[in-house]
Amino acid sequence: MEKFKTLEIYQRTPTSPVCNVYLNRPSFLNALSGDFFIEFPKALTSLDLNPNVGVIVLSGNGDHFCSGIDLSTLKSITGTEKSTTERGRTAERLRREIKGLQDAVTAIERCRKPVIAGVHGACIGGGVDIITACDIRLCTEDAFFSVKEVDLGITADLGSLQRLPSIVGYGNAMELALTARRFSGTEAKQLGLVSKVFASKAAMEEGLRALAEGIAAKSPLAVTGTKTVLLRSRDMSVDQALDYVATWNSAVLLSDDLTEAISAQRQKRKPLFAKL
Repeated sequence: MEKFKTLEIYQRTPTSPVCNVYLNRPSFLNALSGDFFIEFPKALTSLDLNPNVGVIVLSGNGDHFCSGIDLSTLKSITGTEKSTTERGRTAERLRREIKGLQDAVTAIERCRKPVIAGVHGACIGGGVDIITACDIRLCTEDAFFSVKEVDLGITADLGSLQRLPSIVGYGNAMELALTARRFSGTEAKQLGLVSKVFASKAAMEEGLRALAEGIAAKSPLAVTGTKTVLLRSRDMSVDQALDYVATWNSAVLLSDDLTEAISAQRQKRKPLFAKL
């Protein structure tokens, strides 16, 4: 498997359908560097196309999940180290750079395979952008979160303001984003940001493994379709979303996976599905 500067990627066993991706700059509290925004979408695309991978688990090495964007990267992106007298071209370059960073985070949603986030310690700023793009989120009791951007004098622009309202509600998202206050893993569960809170990192890792393996054992076509339809339905009316899923299932419903699932139910055995 390819090596990256900012990520560690491995499967616990060669036959495991679950792939673990770790943010891997622990000495920098897993702050997001320029290299990360290049490597992360590349890694996700590779895993998405790998038929041996069914589910991706995203965590952080060290004491924290992610402390947000690296300030040196932010300084570079905003152009404070670059001199130009032409404001229009400076603005156009900055817009392209922001769109590139956004694209790296949205790669999570573009990935056909479910991406599950496991958060421990800090999840700040860009870390919240990342986990709100994930399909499922778990955390430890010691995890803490902050939509931190207003404290840096900027408007969050990598996805939190767009995705958080549909997860925790518009009012809660507005309050968290305007105050940049720190909130705990327990409150994150109450808000609906995470599905479950664990007493320790070890317990969370076991929970992540069990959850990911359970999903990976299901029909790849059904799992991929469910993720795609849910994401597309988020931005559609109910009628539009129903029409979309009808079209989707007209293409993939009559599959070997359906036949195998029904046979397994009748024979009271675990189904075995072909890789995708």
